[in-house]
Amino acid sequence: MHLDVPDLRNFYYRSTLGRAAQKVIRDELTLLWPEAKGQVVAGFGFAVPLLRPYFKDARRVIGLMPGPQGVMPWPPEGRNVSVLCEDTLWPIETGHIDKLVVMHGLETSEHPTALLDEIWRVLGPGGRAVFVVPNRAGLWSRTDSTPFGYGRPYSLSQLEAQLRKHRFVTERTLSTLFQPPLRNRFWRKSAGMFERVGHKIPIIAAGGVLMVEVTKHSAAPTRPGLKEAVRRPLKALEGIAKPVPQPDTARKAT
Repeated sequence: MHLDVPDLRNFYYRSTLGRAAQKVIRDELTLLWPEAKGQVVAGFGFAVPLLRPYFKDARRVIGLMPGPQGVMPWPPEGRNVSVLCEDTLWPIETGHIDKLVVMHGLETSEHPTALLDEIWRVLGPGGRAVFVVPNRAGLWSRTDSTPFGYGRPYSLSQLEAQLRKHRFVTERTLSTLFQPPLRNRFWRKSAGMFERVGHKIPIIAAGGVLMVEVTKHSAAPTRPGLKEAVRRPLKALEGIAKPVPQPDTARKAT
């Protein structure tokens, strides 16, 4: 079940907790992808809060928002880049996207298998995607006061297995958002400490979200002609006598 776009907008842009979550996840994304010069960068679900760093150098930025969620114009200033689409039918040419961010898209989709097939279709050769999903072991998936409390939370092994079935190769994984999903002033002031401790000792504090970077895996193209070497080739010329050199008659006559 997708959340409504007004609820997502209010959380990420109008609440202290949402702005803190946005910053933490966006900082991790920019560490994975420092730049996207000349590339097409897209986000699906409600990923637009993470795309702003790529406006400067990317050839194009696209915000894809699923129909059940609804759409809002984004960015607030300048030309709108967001578009309403179906989960499994995007208005994007095959192989057109270089980098894709999926947040609040996979875990809330009613057709995750078809969604992953569509993601594979739109990514170009060597294209990369980052999936941001609620961590089953984290605190954020256990409360419905944030968007990460909706949909199906994942463990890392579950997410990697699902992506592998759809021909994605996992490149990097991480857990983040270690601060508790609490809004009072004390916990907001302590958020930085929780993030630092969580990254240093992740076993003690499970992050609220998982981030998995994958690449599109394409099968090697087949060459024309025989697929296998012929083990016992036909010996068509076998049995033909080799030419015998003729005697030098001129030399013998002398």
